[in-house]
Amino acid sequence: MPDYRVIPSIEQLRQRARVQALEAVHGRRATVDALRSEADAVRVLMQAGETLSEAQAETRIVAAAADRLRQQFSGSLRAVINATGVVVHTNLGRAPLGPGALERVVSVARGYANLEYDLARGVRGSRHGHAEALLTTLTSAEAALVANNNAAAMLLALAALAHGREVVISRGELVEIGGGFRIPDVMAQSGATLREVGTTNRTRLSDYTAAIHGRTAMVLRVHRSNFRIEGFTEQPSLAALAATAHERDLPLVEDLGSGNLVADLAHEPAVAASIAAGADLVCFSGDKMLGGPQAGIVVGRTALVERLRRHPLMRALRVDKLTLAALEGTLLEYVAGRHDDRVPVMRMIRMPASHIASRAQALRERLVKNGWSAEIIAGVSTVGGGSAPGVELPTMLLAVAHDGLGPEALEAQFRALDPPIIARIETDRVVLDLRTVFEDQDEQLARLLQSLENRQHGDHEGHEEPEG
Repeated sequence: MPDYRVIPSIEQLRQRARVQALEAVHGRRATVDALRSEADAVRVLMQAGETLSEAQAETRIVAAAADRLRQQFSGSLRAVINATGVVVHTNLGRAPLGPGALERVVSVARGYANLEYDLARGVRGSRHGHAEALLTTLTSAEAALVANNNAAAMLLALAALAHGREVVISRGELVEIGGGFRIPDVMAQSGATLREVGTTNRTRLSDYTAAIHGRTAMVLRVHRSNFRIEGFTEQPSLAALAATAHERDLPLVEDLGSGNLVADLAHEPAVAASIAAGADLVCFSGDKMLGGPQAGIVVGRTALVERLRRHPLMRALRVDKLTLAALEGTLLEYVAGRHDDRVPVMRMIRMPASHIASRAQALRERLVKNGWSAEIIAGVSTVGGGSAPGVELPTMLLAVAHDGLGPEALEAQFRALDPPIIARIETDRVVLDLRTVFEDQDEQLARLLQSLENRQHGDHEGHEEPEG
């Protein structure tokens, strides 16, 4: 029969200095709950035949309770170091915010803000005016509004302009936008009906004109931002499509997706270019190549934007003050011409491989001194996030190995660090691409890898339970 008297009472445990420290950080209730759970776990172990002294039982309960509390209070959403080389990494939160955006978020979040208050007149205002002037300045559009993501922006545009009517779209543009969501499914929820024209690889202007009739509400162009069709292809220009739509008194709406605001990025069309070509509304993301928070942005003609703004769905799809603050902070960097330096996505995309190589060399030297195998090799980064498909950014990778671990085991240990390091495995080696590691994280990255080495040595030496 196990001697359960070796399990100390909760009140006894609460007198210990380490438990009192846990209570000071996590509160009495959570600490007591954790102690009770771990005391029950020790009781189960003893029922299974394990013999423990009072000191061993106490040590195990307190240590396990501390681990339980640390996991509970750390939350599931954690910061990570992105060493994958994928700049707009959907699984890692897409675009990291720059300092300007973060400053505005903190300023707005710490107190009250004029989200829906007109400071000039002292009456209720509208949240939809925030960011609009910046967006129209950057895109030359007449008006703008912000929804909570680009799929929401498209849903809103279709519901407001084409409910119960037809939308003409090329068959080659019926894309899946991630997470299993497809453009036809989004359109169906809006109440609009698809009218597919052309073929997967070739759609002519005449295909559009033949499909337009009395029930047609709009012409839709969807930019293929997450895949490419090559070879025997044909597609009318946006300007020609706009002219055709306008001749029939129809709006041309473009789902541009990636949200590029810069004219000299050849691999993605700019929003302003679509407006200049005659698109009546353009929808795009705030958290892809624009480099801001998750948002769906619509710019275009005032009359059409107002129809979207007044639609009942706008209430469900609107954004909060933190999103607007982060978006304004990001847009201000573009207006001031500082985006290449202060918007992380733009800085990473434009970072030369030579600069990445010098940073990788500094990290390699530190690792080699500590017994790592590390080699700098040529490679490619990607834009990611459903943007610039097929575009490769030349980079220099640091291929690492240590302590005889295979690549899968080493990569898993990287993910177990605090903060986790997310790398990639390429040609059966773990590689780090510093393009997506912030430069002020280089020292932290080196220290984390050093801690991994120390942890491995500790694991090899082993640990024994203290004697009672």
